[in-house]
Amino acid sequence: MAGEGKIKKIRNIGIIAHIDAGKTTLTERILYYTGKTHRIGEVHDGQATMDWMPEEQERGITITSAVTTCFWRDSEIHIIDTPGHVDFTIEVERSLRVLDGAIGVFCAVGCVEPQSETVWHQADKYRVPKMAFINKMDRLGANFWGAIEEMKEKLGANPLVLTIPYGAEDDFKGVFDVIKKKLILWDEESLGQKFEELPVPPDFEEEVEKAHQELLESLADLNEDIMEKYLNEEPIEDKLIHKAIREATIGLKGVPVFCGSALKNKGVQPVLDGISRYLPSPLDIPPVKGTDPKTGEEITRPSKFDAPLSALAFKVQMDQGRKMTFVRVYSGVLKAGEEVFNPGKNKKERVARLLQMHANKRERIQEAGAGSIVAVMGLKHTVTGDTICDPKNPILLEPIEAYQPVISVAVEPKTSKDQDKVDLALSKLAEEDPTFKVRYDEDTGQTIISGMGELHLDVLTHRLLREFNAPVRVGKPQVVYRETITKEAEVSEQFDREIAGTRQVASIVIRAVPRPRGSGNLVRSEIDPSLLPEGYEELILDALRQGLESGVLRGYPMEDVEVVLKDATFHEGLSTEIAFRAAASQALRKALEDGDPVLLEPMMKLEILVPDEFLGDCIGDLNSRNGKIEEISPRGAVQVVKAICPLANLFGYSTALRSLTQGRATFTMVFSHFDEQKA
Repeated sequence: MAGEGKIKKIRNIGIIAHIDAGKTTLTERILYYTGKTHRIGEVHDGQATMDWMPEEQERGITITSAVTTCFWRDSEIHIIDTPGHVDFTIEVERSLRVLDGAIGVFCAVGCVEPQSETVWHQADKYRVPKMAFINKMDRLGANFWGAIEEMKEKLGANPLVLTIPYGAEDDFKGVFDVIKKKLILWDEESLGQKFEELPVPPDFEEEVEKAHQELLESLADLNEDIMEKYLNEEPIEDKLIHKAIREATIGLKGVPVFCGSALKNKGVQPVLDGISRYLPSPLDIPPVKGTDPKTGEEITRPSKFDAPLSALAFKVQMDQGRKMTFVRVYSGVLKAGEEVFNPGKNKKERVARLLQMHANKRERIQEAGAGSIVAVMGLKHTVTGDTICDPKNPILLEPIEAYQPVISVAVEPKTSKDQDKVDLALSKLAEEDPTFKVRYDEDTGQTIISGMGELHLDVLTHRLLREFNAPVRVGKPQVVYRETITKEAEVSEQFDREIAGTRQVASIVIRAVPRPRGSGNLVRSEIDPSLLPEGYEELILDALRQGLESGVLRGYPMEDVEVVLKDATFHEGLSTEIAFRAAASQALRKALEDGDPVLLEPMMKLEILVPDEFLGDCIGDLNSRNGKIEEISPRGAVQVVKAICPLANLFGYSTALRSLTQGRATFTMVFSHFDEQKA
C-alpha cells in the first residue's frame, strides 16, 4: 500500500495540558494498549517511557517533548507528549506547529487551569483540531459537568460529549458510550487491556438518553443530514454520527469529549478510537503554505509522496554529542543519503541517517514520506524553525516563533580549565532550545544565561553537569529587563573620521518614536532610494536594527520603539559602508538618550488557589509585592485569586505561599507583558 492510502491512515497528534493533568500517564496507557510497550511505566515511579531524561524521572515532570509511533485499528499514530510547565512552553509551541491534531487533557478536579488555556489557545493559533479527555474521574472532588462548562466558558469550545462517567470519585467504575448507549467496564486484572460493553443499568437510562439527545442536537446544528433525520424523527445510524463528528472536529466546530482515569486504566480505548475516527490525516488538512525564496510569491505543497520534498525542522536534540534534528515531512519523500536544501540559510545539507523515534529509542529507516515525523542525523546548519526541501523546487515554510527569556543567572566553571567545556555545552544547549540565550558580559567578565523561569534554568544547569560533565557555579537569578523611550527625538549625525589613513564621511537623520506597549520594534525608511547607492539603505536599516539590541540605560534590549530613517547624504569618494554603519549607530544612541529612556520589567500573570481561611494573608502578601489583584472568585472550597505582579518580586514566592497557607495553596505563573518599572 503506497501513496494516498498510506497517508490517509496517519495521525500526527500531540497531548497538551496543564502541569499534572495526566498527559504522560495517558500516553503510557496508549502505548501499552497499542502493544508498543509491554508494561505500563508510571510517572510517580520515575519509570515513564516518554519521560526518559534523568531530570524528568527525578522531578516527575515532562521537560522535553518526546516523539513515538504506535498503531491502533488501521491507523499509524505519531504521538508527541508535551510538557505542561509554563517554563517549557516553546516545546508545546513547536510541537503544535507540526501536528495535525491534539488531545487536551483536563483534570476533573482542577477543570480548565491557566496553562490548559495557554496551550489550547496555542493550538487555536495553528488551527489544530482537538479532542478532550477529562482525566482523574476517581479523584475526590471530580466534577465532569463542571469541566464541560469551563471548556465552554474559558476556551470557547463546543464540547461533543461522547462518554460520560459511571460513578465518580471512589465510586468511579467505568464510562457510558453516548453514541451506542452502552456501559463500558474495564477488567482490572488485565490492567484495563480487556473491557466489556454492557446494557445501561435502568437507573442511568434517563441520563444516557439525555446525553445522546444533546449530542444529536449539537450535531444537527452542524450537519444537514442529521438535522433532516432528527426533525423527521427518523433513526440516525452510528456511521452518520461518526461522519458528522469527524467533519465538525476537522472544521474546528466541535470538540469530542471523553472521560476516565488514566491512572486506574479506565476510559483510554475510546480515546484511541476517537483519534482514529475523528482526528485528521495529513490529507484532511489544507496543503502547507510557504513562499518561493527567490520571488517571495506564495506557493503550496500538497500532502503527496510524488510532490517535491518540503519538511520543517521543529526540534534539535543533542544525542551523545551529535546533533539530531526532528522534522515533519509535509510533502514528497525524505531519503537517507540524499542532498536537501535549507532555503533560510541558503545551504545544502546531506541526510546521513533517518530514524523512527520511540522516546529515546530509535529504529533506522531508509525513507520517510509525506505526513511522517522522523529524526534526521547529519544536518549541520539546520535549527528549529528551518525548512528543508528539494534543491530543484525550493520553498520556505513559516518559521516557529520563539519566546523572549525573562530571567537570567550568571554561571562560571568550577575550575578555569573547564571554561572551554562549559562554553561548548552552553552553545549546544542554546542550539537545542530557542528560549535559552547565552551572552558574555564585557563589564563583569561573566557568562550570563537567560531562560523562561527558575525551573528552566535549574534544569539546564543540572544538564550541564550530567550530560556534558561541565560543573558550574550559579549566581542568584536576575530579571531580564527591557528599555524603551517615552518621547519622540530627532537626531542629525555626521560621521567624519580618518581610518587607516583614509577619510570616511557619512551623514544621516533619524527619528525615534515610542510605540504602544507590546507592539514591538519597527525600523523603516522614508528616504528617496536614489539618494544612496544600491544596498546602502538596507545596510543603514540593518545597523539601526542591531543598535536596538542594546539600550542606553543598562544595555538591555529596546522594546516598542519605531526608528525612521529621514535623510542620508552620500559624499562621493568619501562615504563607505563602515562610515554609514558608524553614523547610524551614533545617531541611534543619541536619539535614545534624548527620548527619556526608562526601564521595562516583566510582569507575570498569577492564578492562586487558596483555601478561604488564608485568603486575607495571601492578598496581604501580594500587596507587599506590588501585585495588582484582578479578580477573586470561588471554586468549591477554595478561592481563585488572579493577579499581575512584577517578576522581580516573585523570587521564592512558592516557599512563602506554602508557609503562609500551611502548604495548602497552589499557584501558576505565566509571563504577561513588559511594563514601566515603578519606583
